Amino acid sequence: MNTQEIRDSIRAFLTSFFPNLDVTDDQDIFALGFVNSLFAMQLVLFVEKKLGVSLDNEDLDIDNFRSIDAITRLIESKSVVKADA
Repeated sequence: MNTQEIRDSIRAFLTSFFPNLDVTDDQDIFALGFVNSLFAMQLVLFVEKKLGVSLDNEDLDIDNFRSIDAITRLIESKSVVKADA
């Protein structure tokens, strides 16, 4: 999956919960008030199940999930590690 496909998948996931969401890739979705603790867990599960990325405890830092760009970077970093392993 390339970077744009990852971003598109994340955006589709977010808009499935927030249909009127109009956020740029670098906007903080937590600061905008879209994310609560329950949704944060759903976001983690989405990354693991739908995008096939195994997350470790240290990956569960809020900064890794603040924006579409941050989530994309996390997925790409984990995918590189997985491919190298």
